[in-house]
Amino acid sequence: MTAASGARPQALPPARPLRILAVTNLWPENGSYRGIFVQRQVSAVRALGHHVDVEVIAQSRGKHDYFTAVPRVRRRARQGDYDIVHVHYGMAAPAARLTGHPATVLSLYGSDINVPRQRLMTRLGWGTSRARIYVSRRLAETAGDPEGHVIANGVNFELFQPSDRLAVRQKLGIAPTAKVVLFGADPARPVKNYGLFREVIAELQRRDDSVQELVLHAEGQSETDLVRKYDAADVLLFTSHRGSEGSPTVVKEAVAMGLPVVSVDVGDVAEVLDGVRPSAVVRYPTGPLEGMTHTRLVAELADRTAEILTDGRRADGREQVSWLDERLVAQRITEVYRTVLASSPRR
Repeated sequence: MTAASGARPQALPPARPLRILAVTNLWPENGSYRGIFVQRQVSAVRALGHHVDVEVIAQSRGKHDYFTAVPRVRRRARQGDYDIVHVHYGMAAPAARLTGHPATVLSLYGSDINVPRQRLMTRLGWGTSRARIYVSRRLAETAGDPEGHVIANGVNFELFQPSDRLAVRQKLGIAPTAKVVLFGADPARPVKNYGLFREVIAELQRRDDSVQELVLHAEGQSETDLVRKYDAADVLLFTSHRGSEGSPTVVKEAVAMGLPVVSVDVGDVAEVLDGVRPSAVVRYPTGPLEGMTHTRLVAELADRTAEILTDGRRADGREQVSWLDERLVAQRITEVYRTVLASSPRR
């Protein structure tokens, strides 16, 4: 019988849970937050009912493991009966290239494309991937892969939600009247350009001595303590070097928290902050960043930050970036997996 003759069409069977091996050189170890965005994505995919194992390369094993990990990764991929091997970050790609697995996905995050030496490693390893996922359109274009999937890292909206600012400030010992500018990284990481942040802070403090800085990073702090720093701040000032970012997680977390952002134009920041008020994106000047050009950049960042500090409002971005909910992102990642499986040869 056909549907036209009155019979109901048979329902398709539900999609079965997948078995996934995640291979990465970015994973929190020993209390650090390195690669926390990969861990959160893995957790979100698991929450959809899929099985995900994780193979960490390099990191505590040392840089030589980028090459010596090959037999270990190959053995695990072959023995685990996985549907998908998902490589997170281009530097891990060479170790996964020789697994022989027919359904490999490669996620690219920023420096693995933007930094020439890392881009070479990425190119060495991405040849066997069936799909590539970029965290921003700009990154896909830089890689010369405009048809690649673009899926930004998600945010846990249950964890990153605002609470009582005055109570948080009291707990952190911050005066209610202080104007707090947040640096959203570890100052020791050169790529985050803490030097530029400090120059802007100095200019702001010259204008208003109630301005103070707050650093998001702290060894061993809990996620709850990290989230509360967003509550305590008046604005996030993001100063990473030109061409250094793919899709900075800290900017998205700030928006989810209702924290205004002033940022240089890196990665997908302009897209994330589009329509978010108050917030501002400042373009890097063309050409060398030195002399008067550098001075103008510091002044413009200070001007935009001072405007937000004077305004005093929280940002309205939480509702506007609901598409960044990590549960929705995990669903999009899973759709890529199923597309790859549908086009891959059977093992």
